[in-house]
Amino acid sequence: MADLASDVELEPSHLEDSDDDFQYEEVEVVSVGDDNLIGEDLDSALRSLQNLTAKPDQWPAVHNVEPQIGQVTQRPEVVDDFIRNFLVKMGLSKTMEMFETEWYEMKATGRANLAANEKVLDLYTSNLQLEDQLHGVRKEVEDAKSLAEKASATWDKFRKERDFHRMHHKRVAQEKNKLIHDMQILKKHYSMYEPTIEELRHKYEVAMKEKMLVRLEKERLQARTEALEAQVKVLEGAQPSTTMRSQAGLGGGSLAATQQRGPATPGSPTQQTMKGFNKSGKGMAARPMGATLPGGVRSNPVASLSFPPVDVKALNLAKTFKGHLMSVSSLAVHPTKPIVVTGSDDKTWKMWHLPRGDLIMSGEGHTDWVAGVSFHPKGSHLASASGDSSVKLWSFEQQRCVATYTDHTQAVWGVAFHDLGNFVATCSLDHSARLWDITTSKCRQSFRGHVDSVNEVCWQPFSSSLCTASSDKTVSIWDARAGLCTQTFYGHHNSVNCVAFNCQGTMVASTDADGIAKLWDVRMVAEVRSMAAGEHPLNKCSFDRSSEVLAVASDNGKVLCYSTSSGELLHQLHGHEDAVQAVVFDPRGEFVVSAASDSTFRLWS
Repeated sequence: MADLASDVELEPSHLEDSDDDFQYEEVEVVSVGDDNLIGEDLDSALRSLQNLTAKPDQWPAVHNVEPQIGQVTQRPEVVDDFIRNFLVKMGLSKTMEMFETEWYEMKATGRANLAANEKVLDLYTSNLQLEDQLHGVRKEVEDAKSLAEKASATWDKFRKERDFHRMHHKRVAQEKNKLIHDMQILKKHYSMYEPTIEELRHKYEVAMKEKMLVRLEKERLQARTEALEAQVKVLEGAQPSTTMRSQAGLGGGSLAATQQRGPATPGSPTQQTMKGFNKSGKGMAARPMGATLPGGVRSNPVASLSFPPVDVKALNLAKTFKGHLMSVSSLAVHPTKPIVVTGSDDKTWKMWHLPRGDLIMSGEGHTDWVAGVSFHPKGSHLASASGDSSVKLWSFEQQRCVATYTDHTQAVWGVAFHDLGNFVATCSLDHSARLWDITTSKCRQSFRGHVDSVNEVCWQPFSSSLCTASSDKTVSIWDARAGLCTQTFYGHHNSVNCVAFNCQGTMVASTDADGIAKLWDVRMVAEVRSMAAGEHPLNKCSFDRSSEVLAVASDNGKVLCYSTSSGELLHQLHGHEDAVQAVVFDPRGEFVVSAASDSTFRLWS
């Protein structure tokens, strides 16, 4: 009994595993009233238990591996359940009852080989799984075939497109070669005509220069004719009084005799005396003793006049002129005629007639860029400043450079004529400004005080004071006679590029590299107004003749027009394709001229 008890104690674990594997509860439910099986004795039950425990290695392996949380496990379907499910599905109830009875007897007597049956069941399930996999693989193969067919069609399409583009490329290459060949022929053809074109251009410039010289000669002869006519009228008016004096016996007989003899003939003593006088006069002009700046306070004739301000909103681009090969950096307008001179980085200056833009003459002689130009107050000469550290004086009558000033040691940025026409002021990168006497071609004064490049110089109208703008962020006013600085304006935070006086001489405008324009009152020695034009540097500025409008040339390609009374931006002139380097108002207030780095200057009217 002890062995039996031990056997009975060991059995529950196996029976529980067997219940889980073989589902004995379904056998008990399906079993139909066999009273003989229900009433089996204890001995047969013990024998069945011994038979079941006699072959433990034949039981299916039970793995005590617990599934992880969230993992779904699938146990294989046993043979008896498969048969039951099949019989139930087919509706074979009687066969189902017989199978349950016999299956229960076999299990009770230990004749059921469960391990072998389970192996058969595993193979069957594997076959089903393999069939499912085979079905899936076949489907994938079909999908791959369809994709391969699509890829093949796409490849054929791309191959055709490749062949088309290859053919198109070959055609383009042939056309390119043909165009290159045609261009070579055209270049060769153009090179044949280029000397002729250059010759014609040179003839045109010479003709325009001759035309201008003829015009100047005509004006000079007209002036001389008018002077002679006035002298004749004076002589005709004086002749009756001379006759009366001769008749009165007041010693006028010799004069009358002289008049009766008529004009002096060539070779006569009188004619020789006149020639000697003319020669001596010319000699005195050739050897002048030097001009002097006027002292004291001079009256400004413009101060008492009133002019209407220029309507900048009505200004439109009238014409664009491209006469230089490089940037146009400076402008100067003739004091009495519609003529403008442009200075360029191509080392030349050119004179143009407005508004048609006909080239009158050009000046070549500088070895570096032309940074500034200025007209003589009478319009008879032109002064030019260059990066070659020289200043040249050009005579329109003689058609050549009549003087060159080379005292500056570095590039000369600006030049300005005095209103009397005897002096020229210049400013340079060598931190100085100089005063030149054009009658002696010598430097009369040197203005030193700035600690950086002096970028601009201008004269106060009808005075002996000049103003300079420097990269040391200051604006200074100098007494040209003494060579001393009389006033200095502080307020700019970057290099000051330009200064300009208004016509009345009471206000100075200055522009700097920060895009700031300032107005200064010369009498109060104070800043009047500051105008911010943006982040782009401001290069040049110019007042109109009413002093109510200030035009500013900006690096953003625009000309900005401000009201000097309110500081308000009145209008912007658009048109240049690069930085605007210079701007100037016509003295008569009819138009505005601007020059830029796009190698053009433009007329606004």
